[in-house]
Amino acid sequence: MANSVYDTYVSPLSTRYASTEMKFNFSDRKKFTTWRTLWTLLAQAEKELGLDITDQQLKELQDNVNNVDFVAAANEEKLTRHDIMAHVHTYATCCPTAGPIIHLGATSCDIGDNADLVVLRDAFDILLPKLAGCVKTLGEFADKHKSLPTLGFTHFQPAQLTTVGKRACLWLQDLIICEKNISHVRANLKFRGIKGTTGTQASFLQLFNGDYSKVRELDNRVTQLAGFQSSYSVTGQTYPRIVDAEVVSSLSVLGASVHKMCTDLRLLAGMNEIGEPFEPTQIGSSAMAYKQNPMRSERVCSIARYLMNLVNNPLTTASVQWLERSLDDSANRRLCLSEAFLAADSVLLTLQNILEGLTVFPKVIAKNIDKVLPFMATENIIIAMVKIGGDRQVCHEKIRVLSLEAASTVRIEGKDNDLLDRVIKDPYFAPILDQLPQLLEPSTFIGCAPDQVTYFLKEEVQPVVNKYITKIKTTATKLDI
Repeated sequence: MANSVYDTYVSPLSTRYASTEMKFNFSDRKKFTTWRTLWTLLAQAEKELGLDITDQQLKELQDNVNNVDFVAAANEEKLTRHDIMAHVHTYATCCPTAGPIIHLGATSCDIGDNADLVVLRDAFDILLPKLAGCVKTLGEFADKHKSLPTLGFTHFQPAQLTTVGKRACLWLQDLIICEKNISHVRANLKFRGIKGTTGTQASFLQLFNGDYSKVRELDNRVTQLAGFQSSYSVTGQTYPRIVDAEVVSSLSVLGASVHKMCTDLRLLAGMNEIGEPFEPTQIGSSAMAYKQNPMRSERVCSIARYLMNLVNNPLTTASVQWLERSLDDSANRRLCLSEAFLAADSVLLTLQNILEGLTVFPKVIAKNIDKVLPFMATENIIIAMVKIGGDRQVCHEKIRVLSLEAASTVRIEGKDNDLLDRVIKDPYFAPILDQLPQLLEPSTFIGCAPDQVTYFLKEEVQPVVNKYITKIKTTATKLDI
């Protein structure tokens, strides 16, 4: 049998869902070239602080950062059973002059953990503009439909009217909170730094002949060269594994938020009030050719559910790191951290595609309002009667009786809501019949919704959009599958 991609397992996150840039960020090439970059930065800082490292050695390291022999490294790891040392040896092969000073004084986590933090930082920088892009597009949708009345729902039962735009702002509110949480975790992400085997920096203190100020300066210089403002002041062998829990937790909250939104979209699609994009050649069902299933929203919910449940892994891992470190974190982190970001990237990519093609069906919305508006208008009718001198309690009782009769007609006989006909035929309500059209105008039931949308978009949404405006890409986002 020919050896091909079709003969082995590959993750759907890499073949169907996640973006090219996020997949590259968690690729072997990114990881191993980052390792080599960190070895180079370590050597550069050690040279600047007086260790016997030549310009030739440093240039050799720099020139070979991208010259990775992946096959040789894999074969070396099979022999050594140690990924970092396999790449030390492979790097040294193409850097014969610099080979003796690669990894000088360092432990594996001085390279591996710091590289992981670089990858996490860069993953956030890929993700946040995509989140802001969804916020921008959804904000435009909310503004466009801020005054379009629609039935509100509590307990998935018809409630007081809201507007399509105001409902979109509820989804936006969640996304704004997510941006705040994720950007906070991103901003507080630190470098592990150059801390040595158990975090005591003992090997570096020996290299610098007991000069702790140089050890501190080495830590600071490599941290700055790697693009971080600061490192964790104290560590064991690894950076604090609770940081991974913070990272994945922030993404899991995003998962819950988009799951809620896309669940709402699925409900609204079932009511034919809103539709997600549906392409001319798209097939909704292999048997029922007429169907236009909200498959994109269903995909978001599916992947978001997976994302939401990943958070237990880093929480558990952080809780069982014995003393200075236990290696049972390694395999779990390889899976969990990458898949959390790939899943988050996937749902935002799909969500952006949904939002760019989201369609509203005002006539269906109006028809659904008409079915229950007579019930919604009963309070207005009571107030109108009181204003012309009626007894509030008497009017309330008449409305109650007529409403129960109309509800019975709808539920038992399957007929349309005829409450208004009953009101019109009852002589008691004759004094206000000329007011009924105004009392039943849907726009009078939406309260401050349009103004709330305008205020919210200006005060909370636009600042988030402005924060990422140069990095947002929202034009015609396409899904390959």
